[in-house]
Amino acid sequence: MNAVGDIAIIAEQEKALVFPSFDEATAFAVGSAIREQGLKHGLPIVVDIQTWDRPLFYAALPGSTGDNANWARRKRNVVKAFLKSTYRMVLEQQSEDRTFKVGAGLDPADYVLAGGGFPLTVRGAGVIGVIAVSGLPEREDHKIVVAALAEYLGVDLNTLALS
Repeated sequence: MNAVGDIAIIAEQEKALVFPSFDEATAFAVGSAIREQGLKHGLPIVVDIQTWDRPLFYAALPGSTGDNANWARRKRNVVKAFLKSTYRMVLEQQSEDRTFKVGAGLDPADYVLAGGGFPLTVRGAGVIGVIAVSGLPEREDHKIVVAALAEYLGVDLNTLALS
């Protein structure tokens, strides 16, 4: 699939993966599911779930580093600024060096074009936070988040999967 096709699929993922409500228990359930998948498959990831006002879940798995936490922070900032997934931003921006264009005014120390950040959207409220995974190739970071959200929300992943 080409970038245009992937962008369309990711936009559909963002529309479909919407929570009826979101609270600390939801964050714990979704974060724990990703953590369990990471442990099961030996993935060196961090999982970071935050609403705009506070952190709700964080896990660092064996093999992850402090750098992964920093990448997750930068991904969170991108979702907050654009209210869409960071992998979609990667495909839309097509920036080889992972930075936004100079005129965007986004400091590379705080913003990165890398997949793995996904908006937490609540029906009737909009985007209220972000879930970020870091430690795998960006497409895989994105896929693990989407899979966990689809499972939790009871959405058929086959209809939303990237090729």
